[in-house]
Amino acid sequence: MSKRDFYDVLGVSRDADDKVLKSAYRKMAMQFHPDRNPGDAEAEAKFKEVNEAYDTLKDGQKRAAYDRFGHAAFENGGFGGGAGAHDFSSTMSDIFEEFFGMGGGRRSGGRERGADLRYNLDITLEDAFHGKTVEIEVPTSITCDACTGSGAKPGTSPATCRTCGGAGRVRAAQGFFTLERTCPSCQGRGQVISDPCESCSGSGRKTQDRTLSVNIPSGIEDGTRIRLAGEGEAGVRGGPAGDLYIFLSVRPHDLFQRDGADLYCRVPISMSTATLGGQFDVPTVDGSTSRVKVPEGTQTGKQFRLRGKGMPVMRSSQHGDMYIQVTVETPTNLTKRQRELLAEFEKESSGENHPESAGFFSKVKDFIDNLGA
Repeated sequence: MSKRDFYDVLGVSRDADDKVLKSAYRKMAMQFHPDRNPGDAEAEAKFKEVNEAYDTLKDGQKRAAYDRFGHAAFENGGFGGGAGAHDFSSTMSDIFEEFFGMGGGRRSGGRERGADLRYNLDITLEDAFHGKTVEIEVPTSITCDACTGSGAKPGTSPATCRTCGGAGRVRAAQGFFTLERTCPSCQGRGQVISDPCESCSGSGRKTQDRTLSVNIPSGIEDGTRIRLAGEGEAGVRGGPAGDLYIFLSVRPHDLFQRDGADLYCRVPISMSTATLGGQFDVPTVDGSTSRVKVPEGTQTGKQFRLRGKGMPVMRSSQHGDMYIQVTVETPTNLTKRQRELLAEFEKESSGENHPESAGFFSKVKDFIDNLGA
């Protein structure tokens, strides 16, 4: 009896990708599984057919050969005895890996990537404005000089694990299934060290403080993260190093509050300056000063905008603005003469001098009158 086309067996098109193949296989394998169809010879035959089809099509080389030559590609010993001699446990391990996270790729010579590191760095607002280069001390793991990261004593080298044959995984049969787990002898590295390096105790790395230069760009904001690739912990036994992440925090400023690229500054002014008008100088974050003119009758909360006096915008030539918010300060500790002058002024003043308060109390009077009506 001739074999059915493998694509027809799985119910997929010939251009189906790996994801579609796996999904179709999973669905049909569960449908025809012997545990779900006890004593059903037809279901068992279809289950074997589905596994044979998937084992061929999931392998890139086998699939290419099948697409070109069909079933003839696996006759007469092709691909190590043909698709019929497939490793069923390998096929099922793909399904368990997808569902339960089991398995995993072979580790290259036991090398593992080093861990990423975090470093918290505080800077001033002036540093964020101008930008600067900062040197930091980072305690981290570096590659062992004595064994050059191999973990083995100089003059020796790691040996392939005999338990797993270098795969880093071992298989165990449990009833109908074959499950994979991390090799207990080498902890998944695929290699064992019989004579470890005395300097690093076989890890291939040792702890040491390093001094690194960090470039703080102009205009950087609070909470920004800077990544230094390869500056994290050294990998285990010569593996690639992790990354170092610099988390920036801009310290609060005594004069300025920041909102993006804009700066805000609250300035108290005297009652006479607010009443008669005047001017004052205000510092800017770049170290210079700007003059602010106050018109007559300025009230608390009035804002003045200084264009381009804010923070620089990263990776551009633009700057934010600076906003000056004035607060009219009520005088305290008055002398007798000052009190007399203020009392005289109050006697001579009218609603025209205090339009806001006059308007408010007029509304209060109307409200009370309406309550009594």
